[in-house]
Amino acid sequence: MARKWMVPVLLLVLVGIGAFLAMDRAAFRSRLGSTAAQRREPVPPAPATPDAPRHYPQGRRPLAIADHRYPASFFPNTELIGPAEMRLTALGTGMASAAPAQKSAGWMLELGNGDIFLFDVGTGSQQNLVALRPDWSKLDKVFVSHLHIDHVGDLDALLLEGWLAGRYTPLHVYGPTGETPELGTKAFAQNLRAAYAWDIQSRAGRLPEAGGRLIAHAADFRTTQVVYEKSGVKITQFPQIHVLAGAVGFRLDWNELSFVFGGASIPSRWFLEQARGADIAIHECFDTPERLAERTGASVREAVEEMLDAHTPPAGFGKLMAAVRPRLAVAYHAALGPEEMRRQVEAIRESYDGPLTLAEDLTVWNVSADHIEVRRAVVDTLPLPAGTTRGYAEAARAERQALSEALRRGAWEGYAPPALPQD
Repeated sequence: MARKWMVPVLLLVLVGIGAFLAMDRAAFRSRLGSTAAQRREPVPPAPATPDAPRHYPQGRRPLAIADHRYPASFFPNTELIGPAEMRLTALGTGMASAAPAQKSAGWMLELGNGDIFLFDVGTGSQQNLVALRPDWSKLDKVFVSHLHIDHVGDLDALLLEGWLAGRYTPLHVYGPTGETPELGTKAFAQNLRAAYAWDIQSRAGRLPEAGGRLIAHAADFRTTQVVYEKSGVKITQFPQIHVLAGAVGFRLDWNELSFVFGGASIPSRWFLEQARGADIAIHECFDTPERLAERTGASVREAVEEMLDAHTPPAGFGKLMAAVRPRLAVAYHAALGPEEMRRQVEAIRESYDGPLTLAEDLTVWNVSADHIEVRRAVVDTLPLPAGTTRGYAEAARAERQALSEALRRGAWEGYAPPALPQD
Protein backbone atom coordinates (compact mmCIF):
# COMPACT_ATOMS: atom_id res chain seq x y z
CA MET A 1 0.00 0.00 0.00
CA ALA A 2 2.86 2.36 0.84
CA ARG A 3 4.41 1.74 -2.57
CA LYS A 4 1.08 2.59 -4.24
CA TRP A 5 1.14 6.13 -2.83
CA MET A 6 4.87 6.69 -3.10
CA VAL A 7 4.93 7.55 -6.84
CA PRO A 8 2.14 10.21 -6.70
CA VAL A 9 3.74 11.79 -3.62
CA LEU A 10 7.15 11.96 -5.28
CA LEU A 11 5.58 13.52 -8.38
CA LEU A 12 3.85 16.17 -6.26
CA VAL A 13 7.13 16.96 -4.49
CA LEU A 14 9.01 17.31 -7.78
CA VAL A 15 6.29 19.55 -9.24
CA GLY A 16 6.39 21.71 -6.12
CA ILE A 17 10.16 22.06 -6.27
CA GLY A 18 9.96 22.98 -9.96
CA ALA A 19 7.34 25.63 -9.30
CA PHE A 20 9.39 27.09 -6.45
CA LEU A 21 12.50 27.29 -8.61
CA ALA A 22 10.60 28.83 -11.50
CA MET A 23 9.04 31.39 -9.18
CA ASP A 24 12.33 32.31 -7.51
CA ARG A 25 14.59 32.19 -10.59
CA ALA A 26 13.93 35.80 -11.60
CA ALA A 27 14.57 37.06 -8.09
CA PHE A 28 17.73 34.95 -7.86
CA ARG A 29 19.00 36.35 -11.15
CA SER A 30 18.16 39.84 -9.99
CA ARG A 31 20.17 39.40 -6.81
CA LEU A 32 23.08 37.83 -8.69
CA GLY A 33 23.09 40.64 -11.25
CA SER A 34 22.98 43.25 -8.50
CA THR A 35 25.97 41.70 -6.74
CA ALA A 36 27.93 41.53 -9.99
CA ALA A 37 27.04 45.13 -10.75
CA GLN A 38 28.35 46.20 -7.36
CA ARG A 39 31.62 44.45 -8.13
CA ARG A 40 32.14 45.35 -11.77
CA GLU A 41 29.46 47.87 -12.78
CA PRO A 42 28.72 46.88 -16.39
CA VAL A 43 28.29 49.93 -18.57
CA PRO A 44 25.90 50.07 -21.55
CA PRO A 45 27.41 50.69 -24.98
CA ALA A 46 28.13 54.32 -25.78
CA PRO A 47 25.73 56.01 -28.21
CA ALA A 48 26.81 56.07 -31.84
CA THR A 49 28.80 59.21 -32.60
CA PRO A 50 31.26 60.08 -35.37
CA ASP A 51 34.10 59.20 -32.99
CA ALA A 52 32.58 56.17 -31.25
CA PRO A 53 35.47 53.67 -30.98
CA ARG A 54 35.25 50.27 -32.64
CA HIS A 55 38.53 48.90 -31.35
CA TYR A 56 37.05 46.69 -28.63
CA PRO A 57 37.25 42.96 -29.37
CA GLN A 58 34.00 41.52 -30.69
CA GLY A 59 31.66 40.27 -27.99
CA ARG A 60 33.41 42.24 -25.26
CA ARG A 61 32.68 45.56 -23.64
CA PRO A 62 34.78 47.33 -21.01
CA LEU A 63 33.60 47.42 -17.41
CA ALA A 64 34.15 49.95 -14.65
CA ILE A 65 36.22 48.90 -11.66
CA ALA A 66 34.56 49.45 -8.27
CA ASP A 67 36.36 49.92 -4.95
CA HIS A 68 39.81 49.47 -6.56
CA ARG A 69 39.18 45.74 -7.04
CA TYR A 70 41.36 45.34 -10.12
CA PRO A 71 42.09 42.00 -11.78
CA ALA A 72 45.60 40.72 -11.16
CA SER A 73 46.52 41.45 -14.79
CA PHE A 74 45.35 44.16 -17.18
CA PHE A 75 43.67 42.95 -20.36
CA PRO A 76 43.39 45.77 -22.92
CA ASN A 77 39.92 47.18 -23.59
CA THR A 78 38.26 45.30 -20.74
CA GLU A 79 38.31 48.13 -18.17
CA LEU A 80 36.97 51.66 -18.19
CA ILE A 81 39.12 54.37 -16.66
CA GLY A 82 37.40 56.03 -13.72
CA PRO A 83 36.37 59.68 -14.24
CA ALA A 84 38.92 60.81 -11.62
CA GLU A 85 41.63 58.30 -12.54
CA MET A 86 44.70 58.15 -14.77
CA ARG A 87 46.18 54.98 -16.27
CA LEU A 88 49.85 54.84 -17.22
CA THR A 89 51.34 52.09 -19.39
CA ALA A 90 55.04 51.53 -20.05
CA LEU A 91 55.48 51.05 -23.81
CA GLY A 92 59.25 50.79 -23.50
CA THR A 93 61.68 50.94 -20.58
CA GLY A 94 65.02 50.06 -22.12
CA MET A 95 67.86 51.74 -23.95
CA ALA A 96 68.90 52.22 -27.57
CA SER A 97 69.30 48.51 -28.33
CA ALA A 98 65.62 47.57 -28.22
CA ALA A 99 65.17 43.94 -27.16
CA PRO A 100 62.19 41.65 -27.84
CA ALA A 101 60.96 42.02 -24.25
CA GLN A 102 62.30 45.52 -23.56
CA LYS A 103 61.76 48.27 -26.10
CA SER A 104 63.21 51.76 -25.98
CA ALA A 105 61.54 54.52 -23.97
CA GLY A 106 57.83 55.12 -24.37
CA TRP A 107 54.84 55.86 -22.13
CA MET A 108 51.09 56.17 -22.67
CA LEU A 109 49.03 58.16 -20.17
CA GLU A 110 45.22 57.88 -20.37
CA LEU A 111 42.99 60.21 -18.36
CA GLY A 112 39.47 59.81 -17.08
CA ASN A 113 38.31 62.70 -19.29
CA GLY A 114 39.12 60.67 -22.42
CA ASP A 115 42.44 62.31 -23.29
CA ILE A 116 45.49 60.21 -24.20
CA PHE A 117 49.08 61.50 -24.15
CA LEU A 118 52.27 59.81 -25.28
CA PHE A 119 55.64 60.63 -23.74
CA ASP A 120 58.61 59.55 -25.88
CA VAL A 121 58.31 56.98 -28.65
CA GLY A 122 61.63 55.13 -28.69
CA THR A 123 62.52 52.31 -31.05
CA GLY A 124 60.18 49.34 -30.67
CA SER A 125 57.67 51.07 -28.39
CA GLN A 126 55.15 51.17 -31.24
CA GLN A 127 54.95 47.37 -31.14
CA ASN A 128 53.68 47.44 -27.57
CA LEU A 129 51.30 50.27 -28.43
CA VAL A 130 49.81 48.21 -31.28
CA ALA A 131 49.43 45.21 -28.96
CA LEU A 132 47.27 47.33 -26.62
CA ARG A 133 44.75 47.96 -29.45
CA PRO A 134 44.15 51.63 -28.59
CA ASP A 135 41.67 54.06 -30.13
CA TRP A 136 44.07 55.52 -32.70
CA SER A 137 41.84 58.51 -33.37
CA LYS A 138 42.86 59.83 -29.94
CA LEU A 139 46.60 59.24 -30.31
CA ASP A 140 47.45 62.62 -31.81
CA LYS A 141 49.75 64.14 -29.13
CA VAL A 142 53.28 63.06 -28.26
CA PHE A 143 55.77 64.83 -25.99
CA VAL A 144 59.45 64.03 -26.62
CA SER A 145 62.13 64.62 -24.02
CA HIS A 146 65.03 64.80 -26.50
CA LEU A 147 66.00 63.57 -29.94
CA HIS A 148 68.01 60.41 -29.23
CA ILE A 149 66.81 57.39 -31.20
CA ASP A 150 65.79 55.51 -28.05
CA HIS A 151 63.31 58.31 -27.32
CA VAL A 152 62.05 59.24 -30.82
CA GLY A 153 62.98 56.23 -32.99
CA ASP A 154 59.34 55.25 -33.56
CA LEU A 155 57.92 58.70 -34.29
CA ASP A 156 57.80 57.74 -37.97
CA ALA A 157 55.82 54.60 -37.14
CA LEU A 158 53.44 56.57 -34.94
CA LEU A 159 52.88 59.07 -37.74
CA LEU A 160 52.30 56.59 -40.57
CA GLU A 161 51.00 53.47 -38.82
CA GLY A 162 48.74 55.57 -36.62
CA TRP A 163 47.37 57.22 -39.76
CA LEU A 164 46.69 53.82 -41.33
CA ALA A 165 45.12 52.50 -38.11
CA GLY A 166 42.60 55.27 -37.47
CA ARG A 167 44.04 58.74 -36.81
CA TYR A 168 42.42 61.26 -39.13
CA THR A 169 43.78 64.46 -37.58
CA PRO A 170 47.38 65.76 -37.61
CA LEU A 171 49.91 64.28 -35.22
CA HIS A 172 51.23 66.97 -32.87
CA VAL A 173 54.73 66.54 -31.47
CA TYR A 174 55.87 68.72 -28.57
CA GLY A 175 59.52 68.99 -27.64
CA PRO A 176 62.52 71.21 -27.03
CA THR A 177 64.40 73.62 -29.24
CA GLY A 178 68.10 73.07 -29.81
CA GLU A 179 71.06 75.36 -29.48
CA THR A 180 70.68 75.89 -33.23
CA PRO A 181 67.50 75.48 -35.32
CA GLU A 182 68.65 72.26 -37.00
CA LEU A 183 69.04 70.61 -33.58
CA GLY A 184 65.48 71.27 -32.48
CA THR A 185 62.18 69.41 -32.60
CA LYS A 186 60.78 71.39 -35.54
CA ALA A 187 63.69 70.57 -37.83
CA PHE A 188 63.57 66.93 -36.76
CA ALA A 189 59.85 66.67 -37.54
CA GLN A 190 60.15 68.43 -40.89
CA ASN A 191 63.05 66.24 -41.99
CA LEU A 192 61.35 63.05 -40.82
CA ARG A 193 58.20 63.77 -42.78
CA ALA A 194 60.23 64.75 -45.84
CA ALA A 195 62.04 61.40 -45.67
CA TYR A 196 58.67 59.64 -46.05
CA ALA A 197 57.43 61.79 -48.94
CA TRP A 198 56.90 58.76 -51.21
CA ASP A 199 54.96 56.86 -48.55
CA ILE A 200 52.74 59.85 -47.77
CA GLN A 201 52.12 60.72 -51.43
CA SER A 202 51.20 57.11 -52.24
CA ARG A 203 48.33 57.25 -49.77
CA ALA A 204 46.71 60.39 -51.18
CA GLY A 205 43.00 59.80 -51.62
CA ARG A 206 43.14 56.46 -49.81
CA LEU A 207 43.47 57.84 -46.26
CA PRO A 208 42.13 60.98 -44.54
CA GLU A 209 44.34 63.81 -45.77
CA ALA A 210 44.86 65.52 -42.39
CA GLY A 211 46.08 62.31 -40.72
CA GLY A 212 49.35 62.43 -42.66
CA ARG A 213 50.38 65.79 -41.27
CA LEU A 214 53.01 66.23 -38.56
CA ILE A 215 52.88 69.50 -36.63
CA ALA A 216 55.82 70.34 -34.35
CA HIS A 217 55.66 72.60 -31.30
CA ALA A 218 59.13 73.51 -30.00
CA ALA A 219 59.60 75.31 -26.68
CA ASP A 220 62.85 76.83 -25.40
CA PHE A 221 64.81 74.06 -23.66
CA ARG A 222 66.34 76.57 -21.22
CA THR A 223 63.13 77.64 -19.46
CA THR A 224 60.31 76.07 -17.50
CA GLN A 225 57.02 76.83 -19.25
CA VAL A 226 53.50 75.54 -19.89
CA VAL A 227 53.43 73.98 -23.36
CA TYR A 228 49.91 72.50 -23.37
CA GLU A 229 46.74 73.56 -21.57
CA LYS A 230 43.32 72.27 -22.61
CA SER A 231 40.28 70.53 -21.05
CA GLY A 232 41.69 70.91 -17.55
CA VAL A 233 45.04 69.35 -18.51
CA LYS A 234 48.23 71.36 -18.06
CA ILE A 235 51.62 70.11 -19.24
CA THR A 236 54.79 71.91 -18.21
CA GLN A 237 58.16 71.46 -19.92
CA PHE A 238 61.32 71.93 -17.85
CA PRO A 239 65.08 71.70 -18.61
CA GLN A 240 67.10 68.54 -18.07
CA ILE A 241 70.81 67.66 -18.35
CA HIS A 242 71.74 64.99 -20.89
CA VAL A 243 74.89 65.08 -23.06
CA LEU A 244 73.92 68.09 -25.19
CA ALA A 245 71.73 71.16 -24.71
CA GLY A 246 68.16 70.34 -25.73
CA ALA A 247 66.89 67.72 -23.26
CA VAL A 248 63.75 68.33 -21.19
CA GLY A 249 61.23 66.69 -18.89
CA PHE A 250 57.48 67.12 -18.51
CA ARG A 251 54.93 67.48 -15.72
CA LEU A 252 51.23 66.81 -16.36
CA ASP A 253 48.58 68.10 -13.95
CA TRP A 254 44.93 67.08 -14.17
CA ASN A 255 42.13 66.73 -11.63
CA GLU A 256 44.55 67.18 -8.70
CA LEU A 257 46.70 64.30 -9.97
CA SER A 258 50.25 64.80 -11.21
CA PHE A 259 52.61 62.83 -13.44
CA VAL A 260 56.27 63.77 -13.96
CA PHE A 261 58.55 62.30 -16.62
CA GLY A 262 62.23 63.13 -16.50
CA GLY A 263 63.29 61.71 -19.86
CA ALA A 264 67.01 60.97 -19.61
CA SER A 265 69.16 63.13 -17.35
CA ILE A 266 71.48 63.34 -14.42
CA PRO A 267 69.66 64.57 -11.28
CA SER A 268 68.67 68.20 -11.81
CA ARG A 269 67.20 70.91 -9.64
CA TRP A 270 64.45 71.37 -12.25
CA PHE A 271 63.28 67.78 -11.80
CA LEU A 272 63.43 68.19 -8.04
CA GLU A 273 61.22 71.30 -8.22
CA GLN A 274 58.69 69.77 -10.60
CA ALA A 275 58.47 66.26 -9.11
CA ARG A 276 58.37 67.01 -5.39
CA GLY A 277 55.23 65.35 -4.00
CA ALA A 278 53.99 64.16 -7.41
CA ASP A 279 51.71 61.14 -7.65
CA ILE A 280 53.97 59.40 -10.20
CA ALA A 281 57.58 60.48 -10.73
CA ILE A 282 59.53 58.70 -13.50
CA HIS A 283 63.28 59.14 -13.75
CA GLU A 284 66.01 57.18 -15.43
CA CYS A 285 67.93 54.70 -13.28
CA PHE A 286 70.90 53.53 -15.30
CA ASP A 287 73.20 50.60 -14.61
CA THR A 288 75.67 50.88 -11.76
CA PRO A 289 79.07 51.96 -13.14
CA GLU A 290 80.57 48.59 -12.16
CA ARG A 291 77.86 46.59 -13.93
CA LEU A 292 78.01 48.85 -16.99
CA ALA A 293 81.76 48.23 -17.21
CA GLU A 294 81.24 44.46 -16.88
CA ARG A 295 78.61 44.38 -19.62
CA THR A 296 80.31 46.66 -22.15
CA GLY A 297 83.99 45.97 -21.58
CA ALA A 298 84.59 49.62 -20.74
CA SER A 299 86.73 50.64 -17.80
CA VAL A 300 85.01 51.67 -14.58
CA ARG A 301 86.41 55.17 -15.17
CA GLU A 302 84.70 55.34 -18.58
CA ALA A 303 81.46 54.08 -17.04
CA VAL A 304 81.61 56.71 -14.32
CA GLU A 305 82.17 59.40 -16.94
CA GLU A 306 78.77 58.47 -18.40
CA MET A 307 77.24 59.47 -15.08
CA LEU A 308 78.80 62.94 -15.09
CA ASP A 309 76.70 64.54 -17.83
CA ALA A 310 74.36 61.90 -19.26
CA HIS A 311 72.90 59.30 -16.91
CA THR A 312 71.83 58.69 -13.30
CA PRO A 313 73.15 55.58 -11.49
CA PRO A 314 70.90 53.76 -9.01
CA ALA A 315 72.48 55.46 -6.00
CA GLY A 316 71.76 58.84 -7.57
CA PHE A 317 68.19 57.83 -8.33
CA GLY A 318 67.69 56.84 -4.71
CA LYS A 319 69.02 60.16 -3.38
CA LEU A 320 66.88 62.11 -5.85
CA MET A 321 63.69 60.29 -4.91
CA ALA A 322 64.47 60.65 -1.21
CA ALA A 323 64.40 64.40 -1.79
CA VAL A 324 61.36 64.33 -4.10
CA ARG A 325 59.21 61.95 -1.97
CA PRO A 326 56.60 61.14 -4.63
CA ARG A 327 53.62 58.89 -3.94
CA LEU A 328 55.36 56.39 -6.23
CA ALA A 329 58.84 56.51 -7.73
CA VAL A 330 59.33 54.76 -11.08
CA ALA A 331 62.79 53.76 -12.30
CA TYR A 332 63.53 52.91 -15.92
CA HIS A 333 66.15 53.09 -18.69
CA ALA A 334 68.41 50.15 -17.89
CA ALA A 335 68.86 46.57 -19.10
CA LEU A 336 66.72 44.62 -16.64
CA GLY A 337 68.51 41.34 -16.19
CA PRO A 338 68.12 39.65 -12.78
CA GLU A 339 71.57 40.76 -11.63
CA GLU A 340 70.97 44.34 -12.81
CA MET A 341 67.68 44.51 -10.92
CA ARG A 342 69.26 43.16 -7.73
CA ARG A 343 72.06 45.72 -7.83
CA GLN A 344 69.66 48.54 -8.66
CA VAL A 345 67.37 47.83 -5.72
CA GLU A 346 70.29 47.49 -3.29
CA ALA A 347 71.76 50.83 -4.39
CA ILE A 348 68.41 52.65 -4.40
CA ARG A 349 67.45 51.42 -0.94
CA GLU A 350 70.62 52.82 0.59
CA SER A 351 68.93 56.23 0.56
CA TYR A 352 65.28 55.85 -0.55
CA ASP A 353 62.76 53.79 1.39
CA GLY A 354 59.54 54.96 -0.29
CA PRO A 355 57.18 53.26 -2.78
CA LEU A 356 59.11 52.09 -5.85
CA THR A 357 58.56 50.35 -9.18
CA LEU A 358 61.38 49.11 -11.40
CA ALA A 359 59.42 49.53 -14.61
CA GLU A 360 59.26 46.74 -17.16
CA ASP A 361 57.56 46.93 -20.54
CA LEU A 362 53.76 46.77 -20.29
CA THR A 363 53.67 47.60 -16.60
CA VAL A 364 50.37 49.36 -15.88
CA TRP A 365 49.62 51.87 -13.11
CA ASN A 366 46.08 52.96 -12.22
CA VAL A 367 46.30 56.17 -10.21
CA SER A 368 43.55 57.89 -8.25
CA ALA A 369 43.53 60.23 -5.26
CA ASP A 370 43.48 57.39 -2.72
CA HIS A 371 44.95 54.39 -4.54
CA ILE A 372 47.73 53.30 -6.91
CA GLU A 373 47.49 49.85 -8.52
CA VAL A 374 50.55 48.31 -10.23
CA ARG A 375 50.30 45.23 -12.49
CA ARG A 376 51.19 43.92 -15.94
CA ALA A 377 49.26 44.02 -19.19
CA VAL A 378 48.57 40.73 -20.96
CA VAL A 379 48.54 41.27 -24.72
CA ASP A 380 48.17 39.32 -27.95
CA THR A 381 51.53 38.96 -29.65
CA LEU A 382 49.79 38.81 -33.05
CA PRO A 383 47.03 41.40 -32.62
CA LEU A 384 44.66 41.96 -35.50
CA PRO A 385 44.25 45.57 -36.65
CA ALA A 386 41.96 47.59 -34.42
CA GLY A 387 38.72 49.03 -35.79
CA THR A 388 38.43 52.66 -36.83
CA THR A 389 35.73 55.28 -36.19
CA ARG A 390 32.99 56.72 -38.35
CA GLY A 391 34.88 60.00 -38.19
CA TYR A 392 37.83 58.29 -39.89
CA ALA A 393 35.62 56.90 -42.64
CA GLU A 394 33.97 60.26 -43.27
CA ALA A 395 37.10 62.47 -43.05
CA ALA A 396 38.10 64.45 -46.15
CA ARG A 397 40.46 62.79 -48.59
CA ALA A 398 42.57 64.22 -51.40
CA GLU A 399 42.26 63.15 -55.01
CA ARG A 400 43.28 59.52 -55.44
CA GLN A 401 46.55 58.97 -57.28
CA ALA A 402 46.22 57.05 -60.57
CA LEU A 403 48.79 54.65 -61.98
CA SER A 404 50.61 55.89 -65.06
CA GLU A 405 49.90 54.22 -68.40
CA ALA A 406 53.47 52.90 -68.46
CA LEU A 407 52.89 51.00 -65.22
CA ARG A 408 49.48 49.75 -66.35
CA ARG A 409 51.02 48.28 -69.50
CA GLY A 410 53.33 46.27 -67.25
CA ALA A 411 50.45 44.40 -65.56
CA TRP A 412 50.44 40.65 -66.21
CA GLU A 413 47.61 39.64 -68.54
CA GLY A 414 47.20 36.30 -66.79
CA TYR A 415 45.74 38.00 -63.72
CA ALA A 416 42.37 39.74 -63.52
CA PRO A 417 41.80 41.93 -60.45
CA PRO A 418 38.53 41.59 -58.52
CA ALA A 419 35.56 43.37 -60.06
CA LEU A 420 34.43 46.52 -58.31
CA PRO A 421 31.11 45.95 -56.48
CA GLN A 422 28.08 47.96 -57.53
CA ASP A 423 27.28 50.93 -55.24
